[in-house]
Amino acid sequence: MPFGGGNKCGCCQKTVYFAEEVQCEGKSWHKSCFLCMVCKKNLDSTTVAVHVDEIYCKSCYGKKYGPKGYGFGGGAGTLSMDTGEGLGIKPEVQAPFRPTNNPNASKFAQKAEGSDVCPRCGKRVYAAEKVVGAGNSWHKGTCFRCAKCGKGLESTTLADRDGEIFCKGCYAKNFGPKGFGFGQGAGALAHSQ
Repeated sequence: MPFGGGNKCGCCQKTVYFAEEVQCEGKSWHKSCFLCMVCKKNLDSTTVAVHVDEIYCKSCYGKKYGPKGYGFGGGAGTLSMDTGEGLGIKPEVQAPFRPTNNPNASKFAQKAEGSDVCPRCGKRVYAAEKVVGAGNSWHKGTCFRCAKCGKGLESTTLADRDGEIFCKGCYAKNFGPKGFGFGQGAGALAHSQ
């Protein structure tokens, strides 16, 4: 390496001098360029995750390239349906499910053909993501929410009307009794004289 110059930065392609150099996977980076490609957090040797020529923080790397499905991405047994779109990560498009006409298909493949369809998004609902409410199967994280406020629901605390599901509060506001004495909160009736 010549005294006056160094390698090219893996991000900005400008010369990296020794005093400002960070090395990762055999490439050089400016300290100021050694950032996650998605969320722009500063990285170091313990937080960097590399994919081909791209660097990410471990969180963004996991959202983009990690396992997908029930139980992954949230930690401690939680379900996260976050695809990372808010961070600029574009979800990979998967090929549509194509049922087979093979009479020897596995029982799993035969079961997938008859899986339920979510009334909110119209997509298949598989067992790992399924929650039942109001007589339908819903996607647990993304679709099993109040149609008005978007609050996550429990199968025991929802109210349904015309095939749509609501939290108890929104249902009461929109479809509950109207008039004097209703909607005052805490079950109190207001009487003025």
